Amino acid sequence: MPIPLTGGLLSGQVRDGEGRPLAGAEISVLDRASRRIAHADSDPFGYFAAAVVPGEYRVRVEAGGYRGAGSAVEVEWGRHAEIPPLNLATDESLLPPPPGLYDIDPDHTSVRFIARHIGMSKVYGRFNSFRGQIHIADPFEESSVDVVIDAASIDTSVEARDNHLRSADFLDVERHPELRFSSGRFTQLGGNRWQVDGDLTLHGLTSDVTLETTFLGLQEWNGVRAGAIATTELHREHFTLNWQQMLAHGLPVIGSTIEITLDVQAIRQ
Repeated sequence: MPIPLTGGLLSGQVRDGEGRPLAGAEISVLDRASRRIAHADSDPFGYFAAAVVPGEYRVRVEAGGYRGAGSAVEVEWGRHAEIPPLNLATDESLLPPPPGLYDIDPDHTSVRFIARHIGMSKVYGRFNSFRGQIHIADPFEESSVDVVIDAASIDTSVEARDNHLRSADFLDVERHPELRFSSGRFTQLGGNRWQVDGDLTLHGLTSDVTLETTFLGLQEWNGVRAGAIATTELHREHFTLNWQQMLAHGLPVIGSTIEITLDVQAIRQ
């Protein structure tokens, strides 16, 4: 990365507690007034760099599942300041939950989706009726998730649109009343981030789906609760949800990709 003519360059590397490069860590460069003047994410080898004007700075590093760390650095004009490696210790509060069976709490869980409309705006929706269980195993990689969603409970806050989505053009809820997800594998990506691979059955067809999952920790409130956020993208064509209208210049009314977000609380049984 070139050094700017009117400033300097700072760089460093982020590592985990065992000294391994940590990718995807969030780096903030703060000035003496604690204002963030630069921001970066560590690359696959844990490295980051930022060009700044000469001065004294504090570098703050954070990553999910790890405790934050920081370092002070002075950047001089036309010079490259390399800070010592920043090692992030594991945040014990965000280790995987203890083994057991966890029932998904529908009152504090949401299943939401976003679709594109004529390439200009987003349509937000959710499913209001669902149930599921999470079985936490030891080792954690052998855990499993099973979720059943009532297809007719789709809700975009527009009755006519919801009725169309329930029809044979889309979900065809009379023939396919449920959506089902069953996991097949858990893979740790680092810290409190996990990848959950499984099969989603929708509209009578089954396709593999990957959930990018962030574990939010445990809390005591009417039982022991585990929290997590999971996201994925679905392509309608994989489930033969092919209804479409085209506008001028071939612009589709409804986008092919649907963004899914699961905001989950589960209670240990």
